[in-house]
Amino acid sequence: MALTHNLGFPRIGARRELKHALEAYWRGDIDDEWLRATAAEIRKRHWILQREAGIDLIPVGDFALYDQMLNMTALLGAAPARFNAPEHGETGLDLYFAMARGTATQPAMEMTKWFDTNYHYIVPEFDADTTFRIDSLQLFREVAEAQALGISPKVVLIGPLTYLYLGKETKAGFSRLDLLPHLLPVYRDILAQLAFRGVVWVQIDEPVLALDLNDEWLHGLDQAYSALHEAGAKLPKLLLTTYFEAVDNHAERLKALPVSGLHIDLCRAPDQLDTFLDGYPEDKVLSLGIIDGRNVWRADLVQAFSTLNRAYSTLGQRLWVAPSCSLLHCPVDLALETRLEEEIKSWLAFSVQKLSEISTLGRGLNHGKDAIQEQLNASTRARQARQQSPRIHNPVVQDRLQRLTRSDSERANPFPVRRLLQHKRFQLPLLPTTTIGSFPQTPEIRKVRAAFKKGEASNLLYLESMRDEIRLAVKKQEEIGLDVFVHGEPERNDMVEYFGEQLWGYAFTENGWVQSYGSRCVKPPILYGDIYRPEPMTVDWIEYAQSQTTKPVKGMLTGPITMLMWSFVRDDQPRPITTLQLALAIRDEVADLEKAGIGMIQIDEPAFREGLPLKKADWNVYLKWAVEAFRVSSSGVKDDTQIHTHMCYSEFNDILPSIADMDADVITIETSRSRMELLNGFGQFKYPNEIGPGVYDIHSPRIPQTEEMLELLEKACSVIDPKQLWVNPDCGLKTRTWPEVVTALKRMVAAARLLRNRMEVSETESVDAPADAIA
Repeated sequence: MALTHNLGFPRIGARRELKHALEAYWRGDIDDEWLRATAAEIRKRHWILQREAGIDLIPVGDFALYDQMLNMTALLGAAPARFNAPEHGETGLDLYFAMARGTATQPAMEMTKWFDTNYHYIVPEFDADTTFRIDSLQLFREVAEAQALGISPKVVLIGPLTYLYLGKETKAGFSRLDLLPHLLPVYRDILAQLAFRGVVWVQIDEPVLALDLNDEWLHGLDQAYSALHEAGAKLPKLLLTTYFEAVDNHAERLKALPVSGLHIDLCRAPDQLDTFLDGYPEDKVLSLGIIDGRNVWRADLVQAFSTLNRAYSTLGQRLWVAPSCSLLHCPVDLALETRLEEEIKSWLAFSVQKLSEISTLGRGLNHGKDAIQEQLNASTRARQARQQSPRIHNPVVQDRLQRLTRSDSERANPFPVRRLLQHKRFQLPLLPTTTIGSFPQTPEIRKVRAAFKKGEASNLLYLESMRDEIRLAVKKQEEIGLDVFVHGEPERNDMVEYFGEQLWGYAFTENGWVQSYGSRCVKPPILYGDIYRPEPMTVDWIEYAQSQTTKPVKGMLTGPITMLMWSFVRDDQPRPITTLQLALAIRDEVADLEKAGIGMIQIDEPAFREGLPLKKADWNVYLKWAVEAFRVSSSGVKDDTQIHTHMCYSEFNDILPSIADMDADVITIETSRSRMELLNGFGQFKYPNEIGPGVYDIHSPRIPQTEEMLELLEKACSVIDPKQLWVNPDCGLKTRTWPEVVTALKRMVAAARLLRNRMEVSETESVDAPADAIA
C-alpha cells in the first residue's frame, strides 16, 4: 500500500493559542506548567486531527515553542557559552527563550529567513570550543505523548548538515563543518534513544541540499549518513527529506546514501521526478511532495493523481504521498473562514484541507481511481470556475502594463545630483536619526480598530482615535529629539494586509494566521486577480502627521516585492507580471504623497532577498525583474523627493550590485544582532547612496545602553563614510511598548549626538589647525 504522511503541521493553533500562551508567559501571567500544558493540548489536537484526516504517518518533533532550529540547539546542548548554560541538567525554558529573545546582559542570537520563506529561524552559533550532548528531553516526551494516543510517531529532526550549514562561526580560524565529527555521535545517540522508545521512522530534514553546495559540504553529507548507518544497529529508518527546490543534481548521490527513503518536492520542481525514478533503488521508499505546502490554492487533483500513478507503476508500495514541505507555512483550517466570499473560498485549501487532498490521493492509489472520482470531479470544477471567473482579469491593468517604457523605471537624474537637492531641502544634521515606521500597537489601538472593522465604531470615532495616536507619536518624537519623523501607523494591522485591503485583486481571511517567528504571526492576504488601486491609501494619514510638526515626516509604503512575497500569490500568472501590477499601484500612491507635499517616502522591501531563488543560476532573472518593479514604484518623483527603502533579517553581500541598482536614496537595514557585520559588505562594495544600519534589535525586550549603540555607530563609521550614514533601529517598533521605545530611542539619539559632536569638533580642529600642522 502507498502510504500518506505529513512533513509538519502549523504549531500556533487555529486561533493562535500558542501565541497567546507564550506572550502570557513572557509577561508573567502564567507559569511554565501552564505554558507546557497549553503546548501539549495543541499537539494532541493536531495529532488527532491528522489521524482523522487519514494520514498514515504523523509527524512528532515538528512542534516548537519558538523555532525548530532553536529546538535542535537545545536538544544538542549547543547553547552559546555567553548564555552561561549549566554544565549539567536539561536546557530549561529560561535558557531557551534567552537564546531567542536576549537577556539584560546578552543580545539574542541572530534571526534570519528560513530559505525563501517569511519564517525566521534562530541561527546557531559555533566556535572551535562548541560541544554537543543530548541536553533536552522534550522530543522524547512528545514521542511518549503521541504513543499514549495510539499514534506511531514519525519523528522529525533537522539533519546534521542543515544544522551546521545554517549556523555561523562566531570566531575566526575554523570552519563549522569541522564540528561534524563531534556532532554525529550525538545524532546517533538521539536515534538510538528513539529506537529504544519504539520509533520506526525518522524524517531527517536536509533542505540545504536545494542550495548550491560545494564539494566539501557534499563530502560532509556522505560522511554524515555513513556515520548514521551501521549494519545491524538498532536505529530507526531514515527518510532524508528535501524541499523548496530541485535536488536532481544530487540524484545519484542521494540514491546511494545508506538511508531508507528520500522525499522530494514536486511542487517547486516537478521536472525532477524522472531523474529519481530512473534506477531508483529497490530497498528505498520515495516520498513525493505533490500537495503545495507553501500556498493556499486547491490542488489540481487530476494532474497530481496522474503524476502519482506514473510513479506508482515504478515504485508500487514504496511510494509515499506527502505535501511538498511542512504545512507550517499555511493557515490551519479554511472551515474557520465565515466571511470569505464563497466563490473565492471554493478555490482554496488550508492545512486541514491539504491533509484531505493527500489522503484522497493515497486512497486513489490504493483502491483505484473510481474510489476518488467524486473528489477528482470537484477539483476539476473548482479549477475551471476559477479560470473563467471575471474577478481574475482587469483589462485596464493589463493595458497599462503594456504601455510601460524604460523611462518609467528611471529617476530624472543620478543620485549625486539628487542628493545635493535633497540636502538643500531638508537641512539634516550629520548622522540624522529616524525610525523604520511603526510605533507600539497598544491594546487601545487594536480595540478601536477591531470595533471599526466590526461596525461597532463610527467613521468619526475611528478617525479621531487614529489622529489622537498620530498626535501622540509626533509629540513623543519631538520629545525624543528625532530628526525625521513617522506617523506611527496606528491604522495598520499589518504592512501587507493594510495595503491589500485597499487594492482590487486581494481577498482576506479572519483566521489565516501563519507563524513568522516566535509568537509573531501574520495573516497573508490572498492575491487572486489583477491588482488595481482605486484611490489613495495613506495620503490623509501622512498629511495629517506632517501638519503636526515642522520636521519631515516619511510616507510609509510597502514595496511590490514584499507585497508579493508576503501574500499567498496567484499561481495562474508569472510572478514578474503580478509584481509589476503591484509596482504600478505603489507608484500611484507615491505620486499622490508627493503632490500632498510629503518629501520623504519609504518603500519597504524586507522581502527582497527572500524572493531570491535558491539556485544561483536563477538569480539574475529574478533580480532583473525585482529591481525593475521597485524602480517602477519609486521613479515617478522629482529629484528633491527622497526615496527610502528598508530591508531586514537577510544576508545582502552577494546581491549588493542589485540593491545599489534599486537606486533608493536611503536604505535602512538590520545589523545589530550581527554587531554590524552585515555592513562590512556595503563598505567593501563602496555602496554609493545613503544607508542606515540598525543600532538596536527591536525583536528583543532588551534595551541596549547608549554606550553600546555608540560602539555600533563607531563600527559603522569605520566602514562607511559618516556623511552617508543614518541612525535608526533595526525594524519597526509595533511589537514593543511605549516605555521601551522611548527609553531606547532616547539612548539612540544620545549616541548619535555624541558621535556627531565628536566628529564636528574633530573637523573644526582640523580646519583651525596651522597649515604646517596639517602638512
